[in-house]
Amino acid sequence: MFSATDFIPQPYSHSIEKGSFQWSAPSNIALVKYWGKKEDQIPANPSVSFTLNNCKTITKLAFAKKQNQDVFSFDLLFEGKSKEDFKPKIQKFLERIESYLPFLKEYHFTIDTQNTFPHSSGIASSASGMAALAMNLMSLEKALSRNLGTEMTEDYFYQKASFLARLGSGSACRSVKGKVVVWGNQENIKGSSDLFGVEFPNAIHENFKNYQDTILLVDKGEKQVSSSVGHDLMHNHPFAERRFAQAHENLDKLITVFESGNLNEFITIVESEALTLHAMMMTSIPYFILMKPNTLQIINAIWKFRNETKIPVCFTLDAGANVHVLYPESVKEKVIQFIKAELVGYCQNGQYICDEIGRGSVEIL
Repeated sequence: MFSATDFIPQPYSHSIEKGSFQWSAPSNIALVKYWGKKEDQIPANPSVSFTLNNCKTITKLAFAKKQNQDVFSFDLLFEGKSKEDFKPKIQKFLERIESYLPFLKEYHFTIDTQNTFPHSSGIASSASGMAALAMNLMSLEKALSRNLGTEMTEDYFYQKASFLARLGSGSACRSVKGKVVVWGNQENIKGSSDLFGVEFPNAIHENFKNYQDTILLVDKGEKQVSSSVGHDLMHNHPFAERRFAQAHENLDKLITVFESGNLNEFITIVESEALTLHAMMMTSIPYFILMKPNTLQIINAIWKFRNETKIPVCFTLDAGANVHVLYPESVKEKVIQFIKAELVGYCQNGQYICDEIGRGSVEIL
């Protein structure tokens, strides 16, 4: 059984004056939702997600040894411009992970990051952003560890990257590696952990290979309530305990669904999870609604289309107004036609993103 202390390294034997790494990390879309957390970014319930392919953050980390090693030192560029309002979140992240990466105060970092999708619009930009940063920091640790006598294993590298990413943004631990990723202890999923995400270890039916996700951008603005605030509101939520139990139950059901390829059952679980997530927001104190009128229009249009055509298309939502339209690759042409004909009008400026299951973080050499 892993504990956080397993990620505290031995003293480094190697020294590096300066250099840089670059990684891309994808967003992910949860099927069973994580909502509510304990101390140290530990989830109140397990979750499972599809890793996306096109919606990603690309981050270059440049580093150089510095004189004053008492403080963290970094510059943050977002899409080429200095981004001061992101800095407190990065500062907090570095403080949380310092015991696991004791070299952090030895360097001045330049973090140069960009997204392929709108920031803070409900496409989990903090997940891809923190995962990309964690991958870069692990590349530096791997380089510093080279002369310890044993090469850092790939399993350790990715587990620790996921562990670190989680301390920046909980769902970021699901953006490190794998097509389908589980985060949180689940009795029937081998290797699952509250500390990091793991690739779903069981059989996955052909129906779910290369599954499609078209993201309808209903509202690209900043959410009026952040996910962090929403998670905190689960502490005294009247329905919290039942919700956490429901997540375990739905994850167990998905184990069977992934193996059997039962798309009708998949649709029921995924849509129920999306609506439950927003029901938790609407029934917390203070309560809030992140869906917009056009979100509901899209949901109703999807239900009508599915009922009339029997095409297995469904929706899910993150903590925002945008709608993720999920469907097997085999019906892609028909669903895209439907989206263009009936759903684009509900999108801000007619914008949507075509995505699909991806494979996780990738180093850019």
